[in-house]
Amino acid sequence: MKQIGVLMPQNFRLLSVAAILDVFDTVNGFYCKEGRQMPFNISLITPDDQNYNLSEHPCIPLQKATGFDLILIPSFATHDIKECISANISYLPWLNKQHQGGAEIATFCTGAFLLAASGLLDGKSATTHVDACTAFSTAFPQVHLKADKTVTQDGKLFTSGGATSTFHLLLHLLHLHCGKDMAVKVAKIFAIDMDRVNQSYFSTFQPVRHHNDDIVASAQEKIENNYQDLATIEEMIKDIPSSRRNIVRRFKQVIGITPIEYLQQTRIEAAKKLLEQTAQQMTEVIYNSGYNDPKAFRKVFRKSVGMTPTQYRDKFQAR
Repeated sequence: MKQIGVLMPQNFRLLSVAAILDVFDTVNGFYCKEGRQMPFNISLITPDDQNYNLSEHPCIPLQKATGFDLILIPSFATHDIKECISANISYLPWLNKQHQGGAEIATFCTGAFLLAASGLLDGKSATTHVDACTAFSTAFPQVHLKADKTVTQDGKLFTSGGATSTFHLLLHLLHLHCGKDMAVKVAKIFAIDMDRVNQSYFSTFQPVRHHNDDIVASAQEKIENNYQDLATIEEMIKDIPSSRRNIVRRFKQVIGITPIEYLQQTRIEAAKKLLEQTAQQMTEVIYNSGYNDPKAFRKVFRKSVGMTPTQYRDKFQAR
């Protein structure tokens, strides 16, 4: 029987915890129905003696929690990354100790922030919620972030993307520990699309805006208001009282990407909205999002979004 510990970090998202428990409880139920021993013994790991009363599973305070085969870290709010990690700092040495003892560790959505803060993901591949990737890569540049991936595995460390990607990682873990047949059975019960490996088409470009660099803010505003007409950095920085080198350096430092990348992402986001909300012909979408070369547009769109413009429209257009 696998000993599973579900962390209960400060500001955890109830939906994430519920999904984890529901899936593993369902698998245990299948085994019981067939007269077999349950494969998983589940405990909730708390930073103190608090009892959450979320299920029949026992709550174990961190200082007494040992002997786990698999540790699961649900998502939690990340409005302030440093504050969230600080609130859960007691888990970090414990995670290192458990991993050194052979435990597998799996994180769901923003739970990857906590695992990364422990240092265990340094030099390893990981993913997280697609809209939290910029903040993650800024906070943990030593982690090989795979922003487009739904699930990653690097040795005994597992991560998943946002929201419903939780189920894809759970299926992956079930495949490893219970076999493919059980993973397929659970996928059918929870109506999970098993072949989704990419999450980039769920992303929304959300640039950093709360900063105190007026030069960068001016460049952002110019790009966003004129993305259909701008093509070069010189055009972007015209009338901004600073050199090209200084603006590019400060822009990358504050926003995390270059002005050219910012322009590209602004255009792709505009194209996505046109595909979702209008019936414009593809040539109109291309032109109205700032592109003149259809081939170049399709290449950039597919690289950024993970599917063709037509596929994106078919998937997301309001009908």
